[in-house]
Amino acid sequence: MKKINAIASILAVALIFGSAVSSATASEGAKPHAQDWSFNGIFGTFDRGALQRGYQVYSEVCAACHALRLLSYRNLTAIGLSPDQVKKIAAEFEVTDGPNDEGEMFQRPARPSDRFVSPFANENAARASNNGALPPDLSLMTKARKGGADYLHGLLTGYKEEPPAGVKLPEGMNYNLYFPGNQIAMAPPLADDAVKYADGTKATLDQVSSDVTTFLAWAAEPELEERKRLGIKVMLFLLVLTGMLYALKVSIWKDQH
Repeated sequence: MKKINAIASILAVALIFGSAVSSATASEGAKPHAQDWSFNGIFGTFDRGALQRGYQVYSEVCAACHALRLLSYRNLTAIGLSPDQVKKIAAEFEVTDGPNDEGEMFQRPARPSDRFVSPFANENAARASNNGALPPDLSLMTKARKGGADYLHGLLTGYKEEPPAGVKLPEGMNYNLYFPGNQIAMAPPLADDAVKYADGTKATLDQVSSDVTTFLAWAAEPELEERKRLGIKVMLFLLVLTGMLYALKVSIWKDQH
């Protein structure tokens, strides 16, 4: 009897564990396809055209809900915008400053040195405008999600008009192939011709998703190119130093052989 009870206990634990694993696997979402990003690899760099198009997508579509609190407007010069363009962009927004001589806070046009202005005054206002959901800040989005840029691109292109047979979505939710759990509160933010590119690039869903993902990858790591350049210089220095040390070693020990 004890042996039977022990076997039953083992089977129960196995069933519980198996169910937990199945649930976890089902909630992960599909693995997004790997994209050929220009910034991948040790010699990779950001495509300036893609960065500027991506900023356009962010400013015209994403900025209505999502903030970029860790970026300042002056950082946009790094993607190829001129100082005058950055000043013009910043001046379209207002920030709270002060106190003035009367001890009161006041509103003024943003300057290039100011951080990106958030679309909502606070978290409660953001939730109230989005049916209780809090739109995340996008400053570090590609670093905060497993899969980085590939995941973000997959998310933006992974919406399905109808969920698979047998899947019922709660009210206000959307089916997304790559989002964990496959249910996401954000409606599809992008589509074909979501923006009209100034450079004439055709704004397909895949193109606008790739461009805004490139921009957000840069926003998360604006120092990426400089870090890679420094890494290459260090590797070259170490190679030269190794060669010099080897030549010195040979010179010192040549008479000992």
